[in-house]
Amino acid sequence: MNPHGIRIGRVLGIDVLADRSWILVFLLVTWNLTEVFVQGHPAWGFGPSVLLATVASLLFFASILVHEFAHALAARGWGMQVRSITLFLFGGVSNLEHEPPSPAAEFWMAIAGPFASFALGVGFVFVWILFGHTASSEHGLAIVLTQLDPLSTLLLWLGPVNVVIGVFNLVPGFPLDGGRVLRALLWALTRDLNKATRWASAVGQAIGWTFVVAGMAALFGVHVPFVGAGPVAGLWFACIGWFLASAAQRSYQSLLVHGMLQGVPVWRLMRVIGPAITAETTVGHAASDAFLRSGERALPVLDDGRFVGLVSVTDLRAVPRDQWHTVPIRAVMTPSHRLVTTAPDEGLEAALRKLGARPIHQLPVMREGRLVGMLQTRDVARWVELHVQPPLGHATSH
Repeated sequence: MNPHGIRIGRVLGIDVLADRSWILVFLLVTWNLTEVFVQGHPAWGFGPSVLLATVASLLFFASILVHEFAHALAARGWGMQVRSITLFLFGGVSNLEHEPPSPAAEFWMAIAGPFASFALGVGFVFVWILFGHTASSEHGLAIVLTQLDPLSTLLLWLGPVNVVIGVFNLVPGFPLDGGRVLRALLWALTRDLNKATRWASAVGQAIGWTFVVAGMAALFGVHVPFVGAGPVAGLWFACIGWFLASAAQRSYQSLLVHGMLQGVPVWRLMRVIGPAITAETTVGHAASDAFLRSGERALPVLDDGRFVGLVSVTDLRAVPRDQWHTVPIRAVMTPSHRLVTTAPDEGLEAALRKLGARPIHQLPVMREGRLVGMLQTRDVARWVELHVQPPLGHATSH
């Protein structure tokens, strides 16, 4: 289990993950489609309707993956690497190593996703037409839809829904694709990424809170264009708005943090070697002496003064209690050759990317094969907290 989500697989060298919230929306989409198919095609029966709804949901999220892979491939074209793609409650997100290098890169990366969604939408409808169907009938479109077979129904649903995905992502609310297009344009005009991000983030938050207000109005029975009225539509739209507003604010804060970390070397924040454990120390002694007294969650392991690995509280917990006084740390530690490390002169931003890419909270700091310190996420977080400028008008207290 990956801390950033459930690992589905690896495609084109990119990890595909699913946030736990994705399970909820997958079930909701499947349930909703099952009701639509049962009502629209009563002759099918409940079982086939559930099966088709499940297939439709899977293809829906596969379409979102295609959308995100379009972003990822465009990013690679501009020399950027994408570590992973994560499906979550409201779609998907590509985990880029750093910000785009130029406004042009931002623009083409942003529009690649909607373009892929539009292409999928047109493609599904085109395949439906190839099966010999038309969009009109003397009996009316509604009658035609009820007479479609399962495959045609699936194709005719996937076509418009991909177009909707493309259109929604072009809403100029950062960090949606449309908001990134807006940031690219502002970046090109101002030649200042921070200023462009701040303005695009403000637009994104404004649009997000507008969605929240519209959703709440629909929740209480007001008919809102493109939303309708009722508790389900209203609550869903309000949640989308809240997510968009929050994401816009977090994206701007993240840019500020990475900007502060640029040019700061690891040695500024690393902890010089303190408590350590010998490789032959038993798990019991390590727990009662080293870990309990130091308060650390991971400690370096030494053998004749040489750094040979790292052991964490999680490693100790994996050993049955009745074996604590017989099992040596050497048997449960992570060997040094398997560890991700950093160097004193490496930039904090690069080191932080290493920490974020794996379920770890510390990096051994190595110089010429020797351990010289430990870099911990909590120390980086504290440094950022101390260096973030307080909001205007915020009074400090002593």
